[in-house]
Amino acid sequence: MILVIGDIIVDEFIWGDVTRISPEAPVPVVSVERIDRRLGGSANVVRNLHALDTPSAMFGLVGDDEPGRWVHQRLAELDSDDRGVITKTNDRPTAIKTRIIARHQQVVRYDREWTTPAQATTHQALLTSLDALQENASATILSDYGKGVLTPDFIRVLISRLKGGIIAVDPKPEHTDAYRGATLITPNLMEAAAMAGMAVRNDDDHVEAIAKVLHERLELQYVLITRSEKGMTLFDGIAHHHIPTAARDVFDVTGAGDTVIAAFTTCLARGDDALTAATLANHAAGVVVGKLGTATANWAEIQAH
Repeated sequence: MILVIGDIIVDEFIWGDVTRISPEAPVPVVSVERIDRRLGGSANVVRNLHALDTPSAMFGLVGDDEPGRWVHQRLAELDSDDRGVITKTNDRPTAIKTRIIARHQQVVRYDREWTTPAQATTHQALLTSLDALQENASATILSDYGKGVLTPDFIRVLISRLKGGIIAVDPKPEHTDAYRGATLITPNLMEAAAMAGMAVRNDDDHVEAIAKVLHERLELQYVLITRSEKGMTLFDGIAHHHIPTAARDVFDVTGAGDTVIAAFTTCLARGDDALTAATLANHAAGVVVGKLGTATANWAEIQAH
């Protein structure tokens, strides 16, 4: 089992078509054809783990509202243990990101979210749930969307408690120092550069320097930097490995980072070496960016890619 801790978001997609411009303002009028929901934010990592046949447990916050109840229902459908999903009352409704898509193009996105840090009592409730499930876990993913669950102090407590197992972090630059002692991080190039306090350049030498700085500063085993059209760079403390992109068509990069950390961590937890794990994660990312919306990749798709 892999534990996932972080910010739960409901991804809502409104699909339609545009045939005219509004007479009220110079904006397109979208004729809605369908609306669907998907688990987003940190919960998208759970979706990706499920696609990889990997059991999971989710830890995070939802509101005492219909979207929050839907999150619990959807996690149950994915066979993900939801004992660590804390339901908050009126002060913190479930976070929702709504994307309006017409003719396969995103027209606009609007967010309903609350980013104030979670209260100490909430963090204690999360730790209590963690203690009940930690013994059966092969790895833990800290999926930091910067929405208040993974505060720096809470991250440090988690890393201290989880010491000895695989601790994978999808990071936010503003929390950089808190990740010290984790097993690995999977930032994109812009995040990695900000975390290292360096310029953003996508040439190999510069990326290698960024990875080395992060590896040493945060006492990590692995740094895996995603580099868009240039693929990924893995640094294992000894050598840098540049992995060319596996993407054939890019329609939507939404949630690709969740796919990368889910696949990389799953492979490490089952005993793959880091380069094999990174290569498979790269292929998984190549699959999902060829789909619209927050997507997943299964083993058959990864092997065929």
